[in-house]
Amino acid sequence: MSEVFEGYERNYCEISSNLARKCTAASGLDGELKKQKISEIKAGLDEADGLLRKMDLEARSLQPSAKALLLAKLREYKNDLSNLKSEVKRISSSNANQAARDDLLESGMANSLSASNDQRGRLLLTTERLNQSSDRIKDSKRTMLETEELGVSILQDLHQQRQSLLHAHKALHGVDDNISKSKRVLTAMSRRMSKNKWIIGSIIAALVLAIIFIIYFKLTH
Repeated sequence: MSEVFEGYERNYCEISSNLARKCTAASGLDGELKKQKISEIKAGLDEADGLLRKMDLEARSLQPSAKALLLAKLREYKNDLSNLKSEVKRISSSNANQAARDDLLESGMANSLSASNDQRGRLLLTTERLNQSSDRIKDSKRTMLETEELGVSILQDLHQQRQSLLHAHKALHGVDDNISKSKRVLTAMSRRMSKNKWIIGSIIAALVLAIIFIIYFKLTH
């Protein structure tokens, strides 16, 4: 969750609680004191409204998964602020007489404040649930990052193995070339040996014929 949004959220909750207390106090006042208190409340409402606008801008600038959670919170806070504004309107219009004010405090204000308290209770529950959802999203992101790191490590290992295989293939290709060269050398040597055998055989045959001729010549003369 955005830290900026959380800062705005804390400020709003403090202002909302303060405004609720001021509404309760203003209900028991008369004359100028009541007008002054209502002015303070309206100023607080403007400040709260400004915070909600900032929260809306911050939420819409985040990723879709986080934005949906924060916008759901924001709707609850807007409902809460709307209830406070309604209370202020009722307080401002309750100057007819003391009996009307008492009736308003006993019925309308009591019900409104009770509804506002219920609304805040639902807000707290919703906030807790949204925080739990945010924690689950963070856990999922952490798992995704760990999986991504594992995938990168596996790819690096595969790349190293590929390089090793390519190196082995080049080495085998070099061995094949050396074997081919050795085979050609051995073939040439074999041919020269065969040629030399024929030459030696021819020389021996010539010597044998020469010896036979000499012996025959001596025997005949």
